Amino acid sequence: MKTMINVALPKGRLGEKVLAMFEKAGYECPSIHENNRKLIFENEEVGIRYFWVKPSDVSIYVERGAADIGVAGKDILLEYEPDVYELLDLDIGKCRMAVAAKKDFRDDPETTLRVATKFSNIARNYYHGLGRDIDIIHLNGSIEIAPILGLSDVIVDIVETGTTLLENDLVPFETVVPISARLIANKSSFKFKTEAIEAITAGIAAGIAAEVAEKQAAK
Repeated sequence: MKTMINVALPKGRLGEKVLAMFEKAGYECPSIHENNRKLIFENEEVGIRYFWVKPSDVSIYVERGAADIGVAGKDILLEYEPDVYELLDLDIGKCRMAVAAKKDFRDDPETTLRVATKFSNIARNYYHGLGRDIDIIHLNGSIEIAPILGLSDVIVDIVETGTTLLENDLVPFETVVPISARLIANKSSFKFKTEAIEAITAGIAAGIAAEVAEKQAAK
């Protein structure tokens, strides 16, 4: 009997792309495409069991062993620092964590910098590395409004196109870290299901390499 690998997929557009990568690597699961209310989908023949979870919860399922592997953004891994293995950069879901502020903002190193963010750990680590004294204001949404209303001097947030920032008269000043989706594994699962997990990782890596080669050939 094949080793069954439990996979936590992030709900949404990213998850659909991730599923396509798994299927391209030979881990199809026809039932996941059926119009039903099932939460768990499996294909015993290829030894795979998928389930959809909120993107920010993937690393929790993997860290605690409910999933053997999963896909989480680098932002989640840096912010919550789950005790998991990072196996592969999937080269999708690409964006960046950036510092943004009003266009006329000038940093005064003599003052404490007020930083609004929902990524408090990332912001703290970033400014600690710069030796900058900061006051973190943890917000859960509408981060862009903080500097406009004078709540903060800057924000640290995910930037994809930068359109939302520009619409609110903010500009990105510095890139904190590039972000993309990562394949992660539970440490115990990796120890006991090494062969199966490495086969999946290799299959997906081969698919990514083939896609990169196709794009380069098309140029």
